[in-house]
Amino acid sequence: MAIPLALAVLIGLGLGSRPPPGLIEGLGLLALPVLALRKPAGWLPLAALVGVTVSLLLVRGAGLPEGLIREDLAVEGRLVAVAEESRLTRLTLEVTACRPLAEGRPDCDRLRRVRLSAFEAPPMELGERWALTARLRPPAGFANPHTFDYAAWLWREGIQATGYVRREPPPRRLAESVPGLRERALTHLADQGLPPRAERWLSALTLGAGERLTADDWALLNASGTTHLMVISGLHVGLVAGFALLLGRGAARVVTPGRWRLAVWPWWLAGAAAAGYATLSGLEPPALRALVMALVGLWVASGRHAPGPWQGWWLALAMVLLLDPLSAWRPGLWLSFLAVALLILAWQGRPRPRGARGWLWALVRTQLLLAPLMAAAVLLAFARLAPAAPLVNLVAVPVVSSLLVPLGLLGWLLAPLPPLSALCWWLFAYLAEALARWLEAAVVWLPLWLPEPALVAPLAICLGLVALLWVLPGLTGLLRAAGSLALAAVTMSLAPSGIPHGQLEVRVLDVGQGQLVELRTAGYRALYDAGPRFASGFAPVDVLWPPGQRFDEVIVSHDDIDHAGGVPVLAERHRVGRFLAPPGETIGVPFAQCLRGQAWERDGVRFRFLWPPRETAALTSNDRSCVLEATAGGQRLLITGDVGRQVERAFLLDAETPVTLLVAGHHGSHTSSGPQLVQWLTPSHVVYSAGRRNAFGHPHDEVVRRFRAAGSCQWSTALDGALTFRLGGGAGRPVDSLRRQPWRWGGVGADCLALESP
Repeated sequence: MAIPLALAVLIGLGLGSRPPPGLIEGLGLLALPVLALRKPAGWLPLAALVGVTVSLLLVRGAGLPEGLIREDLAVEGRLVAVAEESRLTRLTLEVTACRPLAEGRPDCDRLRRVRLSAFEAPPMELGERWALTARLRPPAGFANPHTFDYAAWLWREGIQATGYVRREPPPRRLAESVPGLRERALTHLADQGLPPRAERWLSALTLGAGERLTADDWALLNASGTTHLMVISGLHVGLVAGFALLLGRGAARVVTPGRWRLAVWPWWLAGAAAAGYATLSGLEPPALRALVMALVGLWVASGRHAPGPWQGWWLALAMVLLLDPLSAWRPGLWLSFLAVALLILAWQGRPRPRGARGWLWALVRTQLLLAPLMAAAVLLAFARLAPAAPLVNLVAVPVVSSLLVPLGLLGWLLAPLPPLSALCWWLFAYLAEALARWLEAAVVWLPLWLPEPALVAPLAICLGLVALLWVLPGLTGLLRAAGSLALAAVTMSLAPSGIPHGQLEVRVLDVGQGQLVELRTAGYRALYDAGPRFASGFAPVDVLWPPGQRFDEVIVSHDDIDHAGGVPVLAERHRVGRFLAPPGETIGVPFAQCLRGQAWERDGVRFRFLWPPRETAALTSNDRSCVLEATAGGQRLLITGDVGRQVERAFLLDAETPVTLLVAGHHGSHTSSGPQLVQWLTPSHVVYSAGRRNAFGHPHDEVVRRFRAAGSCQWSTALDGALTFRLGGGAGRPVDSLRRQPWRWGGVGADCLALESP
């Protein structure tokens, strides 16, 4: 029943995440004939399907009602995560009570978990219960290509709303935290005087305290492909279970020497040890997944009325998803199950290794077989590749599994004997520092590679097929090698070519209530604006690209925080040829002036400024904005910054027509995009760079109606995410839209958003 059960769970995940109309009625009709069979083989998969579907529907239905957005809510709950960032504290709250302060508003008592930002908050600790006044909004994130999907992270963490804590009335502590065993263990560890890195790694490896790792730790682990070793995973839970099993069977051999092989209790002891260790680490989703896989693995290995390896694999997958349906959206789950599936393929039917040489070769072979598949999975999940991973893991896996984890756990077992415990942990610290030096050297030699976005999918497919070639039984070595070379050649041939000469790629990025446009030709890369910086200090440009990017020019329309907020990040983390900004503005870095009449050409694409004039003293900051026109072939782009209608009329006659793509002025505000500009330019496409559910009502309904009357296709980063256009090579339609909403599958014209007034 393992496979039908797992398939039923997977179908339930699909139905619950995207429920079709009449779902509940359909499940009820399906249940009637199945329940009439009165056989577990019929009703158990159905029960699993219904259970998963209903649990996801409950999660979806527990969201924040639209009528409570930006309303003051009285919220009570327990803190399950606290992270301090300068003046800001980020909180995750398990909600026990919620009510709107204003009368006549919808209820919010279905909320179960929210994420909040608190500015200059009083000291807060995990486990405390607090009463807060908060303003919330439905969970959402920016939708940009090949970046961290914050909205997906909120979904899989079960967070149903985000927002901030109001200062008045001030937060009120309802109950102090009661430290659990894990918290007391972390406190004990902090008192041991270990080197900082050793303390962090020991906390993560033995107690699952991944939050103790610093950004530098994660950067090193990511670059070396060893993140799987530094969290509570199947490796660590399996080691504990294996050690307990070895200990139990040894004891059984002494107690009942004639029947020790038939003893059942050592297997129960191993399962109990695995469960205790996973519970001690907090039983977070990775630890829960590892525990289920370890328990099923013990059952399969015991041979007592046990399923086969593949049945066990399907059963473990079904159980994990039943216990935590949201884990289906965690890349770690699929990485784990892919790795186990490959190991089953690689070792099923093979004899057990013998002797030190046999086990050493088994380790090397396993790592070499896992490397391409894991690289493919990481590529698809995170768009990065650690070339050092295969070599590093040959050393890191045995060091961590055979030395670091046993020493760390032994230190805890010997905690009642402080000298022996300290000896174990100081040996751990010495080995951890040596391993860290080895990882740093390997990363310098083979640094983390971030492939071009369009190369990610074909390269991942190639790596996955190479892994399959080498793991499938019955193939000759020559065939495996030839197939691998052929796959590599095909992948290289599929690598996308660059932007052709004479074409311009325009990407309007989703940065919330702000603006950032990337412009690229065959050999030129520029930015128009740098995006906003929020009150928390976060700038979206910080997560759009890895450090070290090269931009020939960064044009800052004016010094408003919505447009220039990311300038410090660009100056610090990237290489910028020059900054341009209007005269009279201050953007925090030296810049050349953008002035009316300036023009240049790159790769057959012509750029010029239509505004501002040299004298700008009489103009407001908005009206000094750099107005940029770009022409590729017979198609044109126009970006007007935040200029108002009067300035639009001043440069309108200088603008060439027709305009293919217009980035609407001032995010779609009614102060811009006047009737004269719309009627004269009649742009084919209009993009509003605006934040989702922004407080300003952008784009304004008057502006939306005006462009609709002109026949323009209208797009909004708030609804569509990042939008990419290619000018000079066709009709100028978007080649990419990151946030496809269900209501966008229709529209006005061909692939054109029917944007309605807010």
